Amino acid sequence: DHCPCPPASCLAQLPSSDSGSPAIQLRLAGEKRKHYEGRVEVFYNGEWGTVCDDDFSIYAARVVCKELGFVDAESWSPSAKYGRGEGRIWLDNVHCTGGEKSLAHCQSNGFGVSDCKHSEDVGVVCTQKRIPGFKFIRNQGLTVQVEDVRIRATYSHRKRIPITDGFLEVKDGGKWRQICNEEWTEMNSRVICGMYGFPGEKRVNTRPYKLLAKRRKKNYWGFSVNCTGNEADLSDCKLGREIELKGNHTCEQGMPVVVSCVPGRAFAPSVSAGFRKAYRVEQPLVRLRGGAMIGEGRVEVLKNGEWGTVCDDNWNIRAATVVCRELGFGSAKEALTGARLGQGMGPVHMNEVECSGFEKSLTECYFNRDALGCSHEEDAAVKCNVPAMGFNKRLRLSGGRNPYEGRVEVLAEKNGALVWGTVCSDSWGTMEAMVVCRQLGLGFASHAFQETYYWQGDASADAVVMSGVRCSGTELTVDQCLHHGKHIECPKGGGRFSAGVSCTQTAPDLVLNAPVVEQTTYLEDRPMYALQCAHEEHCLSSTADKADPTSYRRLLRFSSQIHNNGQSDFRPRAAHHSWIWHECHRHYHSMEVFTHYDLLSLNGTKVAEGHKASFCLEDTHCDEGIQKRYECANFGAQGITVGCSDTYRHDIDCQWIDITDLKPGDYIFQVVINPNYEVAESDYSNNIMKCRSRYDGQRIWTYNCHIGETISL
Repeated sequence: DHCPCPPASCLAQLPSSDSGSPAIQLRLAGEKRKHYEGRVEVFYNGEWGTVCDDDFSIYAARVVCKELGFVDAESWSPSAKYGRGEGRIWLDNVHCTGGEKSLAHCQSNGFGVSDCKHSEDVGVVCTQKRIPGFKFIRNQGLTVQVEDVRIRATYSHRKRIPITDGFLEVKDGGKWRQICNEEWTEMNSRVICGMYGFPGEKRVNTRPYKLLAKRRKKNYWGFSVNCTGNEADLSDCKLGREIELKGNHTCEQGMPVVVSCVPGRAFAPSVSAGFRKAYRVEQPLVRLRGGAMIGEGRVEVLKNGEWGTVCDDNWNIRAATVVCRELGFGSAKEALTGARLGQGMGPVHMNEVECSGFEKSLTECYFNRDALGCSHEEDAAVKCNVPAMGFNKRLRLSGGRNPYEGRVEVLAEKNGALVWGTVCSDSWGTMEAMVVCRQLGLGFASHAFQETYYWQGDASADAVVMSGVRCSGTELTVDQCLHHGKHIECPKGGGRFSAGVSCTQTAPDLVLNAPVVEQTTYLEDRPMYALQCAHEEHCLSSTADKADPTSYRRLLRFSSQIHNNGQSDFRPRAAHHSWIWHECHRHYHSMEVFTHYDLLSLNGTKVAEGHKASFCLEDTHCDEGIQKRYECANFGAQGITVGCSDTYRHDIDCQWIDITDLKPGDYIFQVVINPNYEVAESDYSNNIMKCRSRYDGQRIWTYNCHIGETISL
């Protein structure tokens, strides 16, 4: 686990300081670690060694992390958490204030003076964010400051969004400089494109750029760059040779580097302000779920017709980058572990994934099919670089108490000029609010408002400029949703009736347990006189209204267990005072429509429905270590805690579909949770469960139950 020639990402060097402290290099090494954590190793006097944990503190960890180019330290760990090192223990009893430029400047017993064993080797965890200016690190001990990188479009390309082609420039010492293309490779371009949110690079016709470059004053950077192509960021590449800066003769055989990137299909450039509808891949093998922003989410893989998750053992930025590029984004910003973007359902399909970085799909990487010991608490996730589309500049929230809420104001064209205006709130709901929050980079919607009189919006933007907005939820911008176009139609008008939203970084995610439904279905014939309460609550089909009290109703009964898999509690939208008391059942219902239970013919026509409307929401069962918080009894708070489930047993009223009038045959049994999207969730695709069902007039069989839209008939 020693890197004999450590990569740039885990190596930092310092020339001898003015105070005479010896020059050292640091790296992170060890077992079971990520690139920003590990055993602290010091290179001194031509030899790598370790640091003892005696007197080590978070301040010392800060110095280590900053010296390695990370913004700060998160934590440190004693007792050889990352395995025992070898060789000398260079430092012991290290005391740092946190402000030192190098670990060599902290007080200690002196180099090589230690009474420790390697079982006391110290480790650190750094924040993943890197220090601007720590972009390139050179093995000869020279640290080059590069604060920023940009693709500078030529004049003719500036109107295109996103910018995919242009001169590559780096900001060094406050000045933008070009790079000489003499030693530039396609692999370097691939890394640059990945940073900018593009999955790939393409060859570029340099002739027009050459003419432009001749006319421009050049200001070259003094180094070439050497990337392998699988780095997630230019900061992980090595520096090539130093270039002599001799005016215009610096790059005699070449010209400034030009980069051309291929965008993912959802981001295909368009000269006009309008964008094509968000692109949907036909049959993807990999998808992202549960992420608030575009290009973020839990990684899910399709295998044998079933979606499953990826275990985070060995999960790293390289594998994450393969996922991001496969989905039409750039390289990965972060590889997330520990179900940071929610826990998935179903099987864990992949474990110990190892990618070279050049695979076309995550499914081509080496992995262990055996995910023994992997639970959904270890689901891997990614955050990808996405192109700068300027989506957030065409929309704003106005008048809210904080930046996450307010009246929605959009930039629209009126009489040839761009003006700010409001959105008509007719048909405005959670799906539309979801798209607004995503477009602004503010996460999920927590509420959609059809009246916003309590928020003082910008008076000059009161006029309605957009109406009839209907979104499916996959769009990247509100103008990709269906809407009326130039002919605005809004009976109530704008002003106090303008559309508004509030956004949140986390959301609940309800999932029905399909096997429980499948295992608990049965038929019961029940007399009308025993169904008084249920009839009052409209839980029977309409023919029951005229039925004789001594007649029987045939009920398809089943249990449903609804689990909150998300990152925040599921709470009803309605406040306590507007809940409905049901005298018959002696409790309050907090949501007027929470689930639909239906039987459909094979062509999708509804043939019987459960009329199951209101629910009282509570924590029936919680995962280990999670406290129940919601209980319907005594007018208690209602909701479902993260990690808990609400169970409705087969033997309670209304937990059925009335199939008294059903003819024998084959059907689809369907349950939909939160069907009107009344409460925002991070993923609605898992709110629907379908089963095959066969009824012979006396008995019923339920099989093939699964979550999601598709069903194998």
